[in-house]
Amino acid sequence: MNWIRVVIALSVNLMLLLSMETSAYEDPALFNGFDVNGGSIAAADIYYNTEMRDDIPAIDAPHFLEGTARDGVIGPDERVLAIEYNGVAKAYPIKILDLHQIVNDSFNGKPVAVTFCPLCGTGMVFASDVSGKVVTLGVSGLIYNNNMLLYDGETESLWSQIMMTAVTGPMKGQTLKPLLSHHTTWGDWLETHPDSLLLSRDTGYRFDYDDGLYSDYRRLPVVMYPTVHQNLRIDAKSLVVGVNLGEHALALPFEQLDALDGPLRVSVGETEVEVRWNRASSTATVSDLEGNEVPGLSIYWFAWVAFYPETELYNPQP
Repeated sequence: MNWIRVVIALSVNLMLLLSMETSAYEDPALFNGFDVNGGSIAAADIYYNTEMRDDIPAIDAPHFLEGTARDGVIGPDERVLAIEYNGVAKAYPIKILDLHQIVNDSFNGKPVAVTFCPLCGTGMVFASDVSGKVVTLGVSGLIYNNNMLLYDGETESLWSQIMMTAVTGPMKGQTLKPLLSHHTTWGDWLETHPDSLLLSRDTGYRFDYDDGLYSDYRRLPVVMYPTVHQNLRIDAKSLVVGVNLGEHALALPFEQLDALDGPLRVSVGETEVEVRWNRASSTATVSDLEGNEVPGLSIYWFAWVAFYPETELYNPQP
C-alpha cells in the first residue's frame, strides 16, 4: 500500500505544479485580447468594465464649434475638461466624454490625447508623443483600481490613466507626459477663454449625450470594483483635489476647500504650494510659490488613495 501513497503524493504534487504553471500564464482571450503577462500590475487586479475593447469608442476625428455656433449648445454650469495648449484653447463637455472617454486630437499639429474616467472622476490630458513615437489611444474595456486602462493601437500595450504609465506590452514602463488641464464649468472657462473651441456632438455616433449614464453613480456612495488599497478617513466618493509631487502626495477635499475665504498655502512633502479655489465652478488652481501652475487632479478619494496609499489628507482642525 505504500507505493499507492507514493503515487498519490506524486500525482498531487504534479497537479499542484501544473496549476502553478497554468496560473503563471494569463490567456489574452480573458482580457479582451490583451497580453497581460509580465505586466507591472497583477492580472488578478484587472477587471472587465466592458466585454470587448472599443465598446466605448474613442473619438479620433473630433469636430469643434466656434463663435456664435457655440451659443446655447451647453449651459454655463455644464462641466467641461478644458485645455489651452500650443496656442489653442478647447473645451470637451463631460457629457460627451462620459460616452467616449478618449478624444485623440491635435493642437496646431501637436498630437494630444484627452482622457476621462467616469468611475474615478478623472480628466487628464496627455501629449501623444512618447519617446518620439505618436500613440493613438483607445478604450481597452479593462480597469485597474476602478481606473480606465487605455491601450495604444500601435503596440497594444495597456496604459494606466492615473499612473500615466504603460503597465503591459512592448511599451511597459514608458510614461505619458501630462498637460495642464482644468475640470471646470463651460461658463467659467469661456469667461477667461472667449475664443475657446467647443467639442461638437457631431461625433459620428448616435448617442444621447443628455442621457446621464453616470448620474446615479455620481449620486450614490457605491464603488464599482475592488481596489488594492482602501482608506476610510473620509467617504470613499468624496471629491478631492489630488496633488502629486515626486514621492509626496496630498489630497484636498472639496468640502474643506469650500470653507476657504482666500488662497491656501500648504506643503506637499517639502514643497509649499498655493491653492486657489473657485467655489462657484468647483475648480482648483495649484501653483508653486513662483507662480508656476502644477497639476491638480479632481478625483474621488477612494481612487486617489488606491494609487497613493501614503497620501496626506488636508483636514484642518476646527
